[in-house]
Amino acid sequence: MTDFNQVPNRRRSSNSIKWQYYSKEVLPMWVADMEFPAPKPILRALHKAVDHGVLGYELPSNALKETVASRMDKLYGWRVKPEAVVTVTGIVSGFRVAARIACTTQKGVLIQTPVYNEFHEVKNNIGIPQLESPLIKHVVGNILSYEIDWDIFEMQVKKAGMFLLCNPHNPLGLIFSRKDLRKMAELCIKNNVLIVSDEIHSELLLDDNKFTPLAKLSAEIAKHTITLVAPSKTFNIAGLFCGFAIITDNELRDRYEKEVTHQRMHVGSMGLIAAQSAFSGVCDGWLKELRGYLTDNRDFLVEYVTEYMPQVRLTMPDATYLGWLDFTQTGMIGSPYEFFLKTLRSLSVMGNCSARVGKAMSA
Repeated sequence: MTDFNQVPNRRRSSNSIKWQYYSKEVLPMWVADMEFPAPKPILRALHKAVDHGVLGYELPSNALKETVASRMDKLYGWRVKPEAVVTVTGIVSGFRVAARIACTTQKGVLIQTPVYNEFHEVKNNIGIPQLESPLIKHVVGNILSYEIDWDIFEMQVKKAGMFLLCNPHNPLGLIFSRKDLRKMAELCIKNNVLIVSDEIHSELLLDDNKFTPLAKLSAEIAKHTITLVAPSKTFNIAGLFCGFAIITDNELRDRYEKEVTHQRMHVGSMGLIAAQSAFSGVCDGWLKELRGYLTDNRDFLVEYVTEYMPQVRLTMPDATYLGWLDFTQTGMIGSPYEFFLKTLRSLSVMGNCSARVGKAMSA
């Protein structure tokens, strides 16, 4: 059994972005990594590489690509060939490569808001238009849920070169249904829009929720889809910068790989070693325990906010370790970020609440 309550002091013993950015009285919950050590099999594999002593250039091995393909089959019954796997330095760089081959100054990127901030940066990084299809918000009690506005989606997808999907959704924790996935994909295919599905949180499932990769729904959908996966969030190895683009269509994959090469996106040897261990299955027992812990944390957050902060609304995530809180009904003036950072910095009650949740959740 893993004791997830025992966490390292990252403020004192690391150069963590999360813990070093703000002054010491601030409890940071803004970067999506967890406060747990990575699973021991991954750490052992990394120690073995260090003990070998030579830390030179490495290429992604065929064995690693086979491991990624095998994991897709094991988890979802989705059979992909190892050659369909392209190694990238992370999900963000992965979807930016896709935007470079799919978008133009006339045909931009379509995103569903609210969404992970890096989705909004694609337009700036590539110099293309951003199209938005806001999700419709519903409230029952203080629980938020979201659904697709199909009228807006269908209107906006006609102007896009690429649809950037986040599933499970960051930060809402929503797992889109097969029906919704199929309809979004069909609209994209009809309008000759490349689908890029960011599925980095697909293994961080809460309760007994299940997940289906978009590209598994049909061969036709897979032909028009780039699926992005990584062990980074699931196994808390984000700092090693290793992810994978799964592209079943040969022509699309060739275009993608040429752009990856053009951008010189080489993954470091430690990232490749950690990914091999993470996706091999030897860490799955740890992951099962983690999911239970994260589910308990999610339940604690929802119960606490419901009881002590009744004007605050929040989602009940299906997946991820993210919390999405809506303060618009509280009468708060201006940005919640500015309010909590500057006004409530010294309030211990907020610190105590966040400390319990913050052991495993980032927001």
